[in-house]
Amino acid sequence: MKLSYPIIDRYILGKYLKTFLLWLVIIIVIVITFDVSEKLDDFIRNNAPTNEIIFKYYCNFIPNFFSLYGPLFVFISTLFFTSKMAGNTEIIAILGSGISYKRLLRPYFHGGLILALLILVVGNFVIPRSNVTLKAFEGKYIKTSKRSFYSNLHFQTSKGVQVSTFTYDVKNRSAVHFTQDSYDSVGNLADRLFANKLEFDTATSEWVAYQYSHRTFSGNTETLETQPMKRLRLNLDPSDFNEATKQIATMNSIELYHHIQREKMRGSGAVIVAKLEFYQRLLNPLAFLVMTFIGVAISSRKSRGGLGVHLAIGISLAFAFIVFMRVCSVYASNGNLPPFLAVLLPQLVFGIAAYILIRKAPK
Repeated sequence: MKLSYPIIDRYILGKYLKTFLLWLVIIIVIVITFDVSEKLDDFIRNNAPTNEIIFKYYCNFIPNFFSLYGPLFVFISTLFFTSKMAGNTEIIAILGSGISYKRLLRPYFHGGLILALLILVVGNFVIPRSNVTLKAFEGKYIKTSKRSFYSNLHFQTSKGVQVSTFTYDVKNRSAVHFTQDSYDSVGNLADRLFANKLEFDTATSEWVAYQYSHRTFSGNTETLETQPMKRLRLNLDPSDFNEATKQIATMNSIELYHHIQREKMRGSGAVIVAKLEFYQRLLNPLAFLVMTFIGVAISSRKSRGGLGVHLAIGISLAFAFIVFMRVCSVYASNGNLPPFLAVLLPQLVFGIAAYILIRKAPK
């Protein structure tokens, strides 16, 4: 038996996807135009080739832009074409033909689901790969000054071994006021290694400790060893200090998951940001569905003000949604809100708002 997609569903779904693509292309062209004018001096000063600007920068910039602002464009495009349909009494005609309002929402759901699944794949696997090229271009032609110092670092290198340092110099691979504490199975401090300065010798892959001291604790007995300089083989790599080598934006979700597990084991505070990124990739696609339903609920009613009233209400709601997402992210980054809840809460609140609006929409 041949399955066919109903004509009314094809009509609405076609308008949904075409209007979304139209808005996306228009906004991207405008954004790229402003971005080029802002970065033109950097491109000229650093002799950036035109083909690299186009294919390495802007072709990799577009997926990020789609992921970040896609739900907003879905919302505006849904408002736009549904409001025009309502103004032309098409919605009234559809409902008058015996199609229920719930049935009318089916092609909207299908459209939102298509875009949500697309961004799920793009956000988890395509964008991290494109970010590698994007960040390499930015480092070479735009952000030529890279961060070279990190301060107040605390992490675990293995179970029961805690490392801390006041500052770390990325270029010279050196740490100031370096401390390594080792704990026994019951959590008591077993020994403490301290160096006023610690440098990595690339020739021997050893660490050189200056003003070295090593305290060993056994019951009530403490043993102290001091030396002006000592070579050490530690379970420590310079990349462990260098946060720039662990840019979570360039990891796909599988790599990011393993990174989170490692950071949890090390006791690093960076795990919160990594978790936030991980959950955003998984849950933010829901925003396409949420904003679609809010858009159709607002604009399916024919009003005297027409499209202008719908856009005014819609843009206000979209702005509130984006602000709420940012506020939740800030709270999570500061440790005041679990990352999973921080990502889920805006989707949940506005999902309930979408349900209420749909229930109250004229049928």
